[in-house]
Amino acid sequence: MKEYNRKEAVKYAKKWAYKRNPKYYNFDNVGGDCTSFVSQCIYAGAGIMNYSTYGWYYKDGYNKSASWSGVEYLYKFLTTNEQVGPFGREEQLNKLEKGDIIQLSFDGRTFGHTLIITDIKLENNNILIASHTEDSYNRNLNTYRYNKARGIKIEGVRY
Repeated sequence: MKEYNRKEAVKYAKKWAYKRNPKYYNFDNVGGDCTSFVSQCIYAGAGIMNYSTYGWYYKDGYNKSASWSGVEYLYKFLTTNEQVGPFGREEQLNKLEKGDIIQLSFDGRTFGHTLIITDIKLENNNILIASHTEDSYNRNLNTYRYNKARGIKIEGVRY
C-alpha cells in the first residue's frame, strides 16, 4: 500500500480544469465529463488503475470501466475496493482534504456530479473544487445549488 499523492492530483486538476487532455475521451456530449476528469486527477495521484471486471480503468473512450466516468460507479468502486488501485470511504465534508472527492445530488435522490477538492480555506470553512462539464478551478462549493453532497476520503492506493 502507498500514500495517495494529493499534490499530484490537484496539480493535474489545475492543469486540465479548463481544457481537455487529448489522451482521454471528452464525455461532455454524452452525459458530462466531470467524473472522467476526476478519475484522471485521482489517477495522477494514485499512479495505478484496476483492470478487473468491476475495477477502475481507462484504455480509450470505448474501453473503460463504468467507474471511470459514472458518478455512482466511481463512488461504489472507491468505497468498496479491496484490490489494486485507490480506495476510500464516505466522509463528512469538514473532514476532507485537498485531492478528496465530493459528489452532488441536485434532486436529493441520485448523485449526478463529481468534483475534486483543490483547496480548503479554514478561516471561513470554504471548500474549493475543480470540475469539468461546467469547467472550473478553485470554485467555491457554496456557489453550487444542490440538495445533498457526499464526500469521499481517498485513504490510499494498493499495488
